[in-house]
Amino acid sequence: MTEKAKQRQLLQHQLARLERRLASLRQRSEQFSRWRLILFALGALLSGISFLQWGPIVWLGVTAVAFIPFIVSVAVHRRIDTAVTRFTIWQQMKQTHLARMMLDWDGLPAPKSFPVASDHPFAYDIDLVGEFSLHRLLDTAVSREGSQRLHQWLLAQTPQTADVLTRQARVRELASQTRFRERLALQATLAVDNRSEQWAGQELVDWLEADNEGHSLRPLLIGLSGLAALNWLLYAGYQLWHWPPLWIGTILLYGVLFITLGFQRTSTLFSDIMFLSDRLRVLNGVFAFLEQWRFRRMPQVQQLCQPCLIAGERPSAHIGRIQRVMTGVGLRQNWLLGFVLNALMPWDIYFAYRLDQCRADLARQLPRWLDVWYELEALSSLATFAYLNPGEWVWPKLTAASSPALTAARLGHPLIPSDQRVCNDLQLDAEQPIYLITGSNMAGKSSFLRTVGVNLVLAYAGGPTIAQSFSASWLRLFATIRVADSLSDGFSFFYAEVRRLSQLLTALEDEGERPLLFLIDEIFRGTNNRERLIGSRAYIQALTQGNGLGAIATHDLELVQLAEESPKLVNVHFRDDVVDGRMVFDYKLHPGPCPTTNALKIMQLAGLPIESQKTD
Repeated sequence: MTEKAKQRQLLQHQLARLERRLASLRQRSEQFSRWRLILFALGALLSGISFLQWGPIVWLGVTAVAFIPFIVSVAVHRRIDTAVTRFTIWQQMKQTHLARMMLDWDGLPAPKSFPVASDHPFAYDIDLVGEFSLHRLLDTAVSREGSQRLHQWLLAQTPQTADVLTRQARVRELASQTRFRERLALQATLAVDNRSEQWAGQELVDWLEADNEGHSLRPLLIGLSGLAALNWLLYAGYQLWHWPPLWIGTILLYGVLFITLGFQRTSTLFSDIMFLSDRLRVLNGVFAFLEQWRFRRMPQVQQLCQPCLIAGERPSAHIGRIQRVMTGVGLRQNWLLGFVLNALMPWDIYFAYRLDQCRADLARQLPRWLDVWYELEALSSLATFAYLNPGEWVWPKLTAASSPALTAARLGHPLIPSDQRVCNDLQLDAEQPIYLITGSNMAGKSSFLRTVGVNLVLAYAGGPTIAQSFSASWLRLFATIRVADSLSDGFSFFYAEVRRLSQLLTALEDEGERPLLFLIDEIFRGTNNRERLIGSRAYIQALTQGNGLGAIATHDLELVQLAEESPKLVNVHFRDDVVDGRMVFDYKLHPGPCPTTNALKIMQLAGLPIESQKTD
C-alpha cells in the first residue's frame, strides 16, 4: 500500500469516527430539547402553584429555585450544540481533504474568481485558474484575501528570491503541523456566519481608515464633562445650601449642546459597535488561537506571527478594550437608563470618543495582524497539499546558477490522479536548452508542457513539486499552449497566436530580466501546412538565439531536422501503438524524433473514410 493510500485510509477512519461522534451528539441534543421543555413546564407549574398558595414573596424564591434545572439544561444544551457545530466543521474539512486527494472536483468548494490579465504569460495555459485549476485544488483559505494571496503567488511573473525561500521554509514547517493548520481553519470557520462565502477583511480595514468626519470628540467631551460637573455642583448647592436654582439653566445649556453638537456624532454609535463586534468575532477566534499556540518546531512560522505576540500589543488586548466599550454602549440601549445616564454625564459622547480611539488603534495594528492571517492561510494551502500527497512530492532546490537550468526526475502533473499519472524525467541546461517534442495526437505532448510549467509555479510559490527530484535556477515562465481568438477585439485565432508568439519572443530578448522558460504547443496552427512549416523553422531558429530554456511540441516531423543545424535543440518524442483495434499510449518521453504518426489511425478507428495509400 502506498503512502497516499494509507493517508486516504486514515482520513476515512477519521471521518467514520466523526460520523459516530456526531450521531451521538445529535441524539443527546434531541434529548436535551425534550428535557428543556419538560423542565420549563415543571418550573412554570411550581411557580404558578406557589403564587396561588403562598403569595408573591414566597413565589419569588420558589420561582428562582424551580427554574435552575431549566437554566442548567439550556447551558448544557448550548455546549452540546457548539460541539455539534465544531464536529460538523471537522467532518466537512476531512471530506474536502479526501476530495482533494482523489481530485473529486464536485467535492471541492467552488473556485474563487480573481482578476487575471487576458495576456498573462501562463495563467490560462497551464490551468492555474478556473474550475479545474491548480488554485482551486490548493486553496483551503477561509478569508478571501488569503485565497487571493495564494492566487498572487501562483501567478507571480518574477517572484522575489528571498520571499520564495522564506515561504518554502514556512511551508516545510506547516506541512507536519496538521493540528495547527486545521485548528486555524476551524477557528476562522466557526466565526463566519455564511460558510459558503469567504470573510473579507478589507471591508473592516476600509471602515477603520475612514475619515470619521475629520474632527475629534475630545473638546466636546471635555466641555460637556465640565458642564455636567457644574450641574451636579449647582444642584447640590441648591439642595444643601439653598443656592438659587442656577442648575436649571446650566442643565438646559448642557442638553442643547449635547443634542446640537453630540447627537449627530453618537447617532450611529450602536450600529458602529455592532459592525465592529460582528467583524471582530473572526479576529477574536483566530488571533486568540495564535496567541495561545506554542510554536515548537516552527521558528519560521513564529517569526511570521510575531506582530500578534508582542506583549501589550496583542490583538486580545485591543479587542478587550473594544469589548469594554461595547459593554458601555450596551447599557444605554434601554431608553430610560440611556436617558438617565446621558442626563447625568455625556455617556454617549465618552463612549463614542473611546470608540474613535479604539478605531484609530485598530487602524494601525489590524493590517499587520490580517497580513499574518492571510499569509498563514496561503502557506497552509501549500502545506496541506504536501500533507495530502505523501510520497509523491519533493521540496525543490532553487539555485542562483550562472546559466539557466531546469532538471527533474519522475516529474508528474498534480491535476492528474495518482493512479493515472505517468512521470517523466527532464533536463534543460546550457548543454541542451530546448526540447523539440514530436509525437502523435493524444500522446501526451501538451500534458508534458503543462507538467513542467505547473511544477515550476509550485516551486516558486514555495510549495512542493510532484517529482522525485526537482532543481531549477531562477527563471521567468511564458507559455503558449492554449491560445483563443477574440471576437470582441476582432482577432482571429491565427492573429491571436501571432501576437502571443511575438510577446514570447520579446520577453526572450529582454536582457535585463531573468532567463525565460518557454513552453510552446504547436507553432502557427492557424495557417496552412506550407506557411506553418516555413514560419515555424524561422521562429525556432530565433528561439535558439535567445538566453533561455524551452520545450516545443509539434506535429511537423520536418522540423526535427533543425536539431542537426543547431546544437541547442534536442529531439524527444512520445509514442503510440494500436493494440486490438485500440490506440495505446505509454505517455513516456523517449529520445529522438517520433517515428510514427496516428492521425489516419484515429480517423480510421472512428469509422471515417480514409483514402487508400498507393505504393510504388
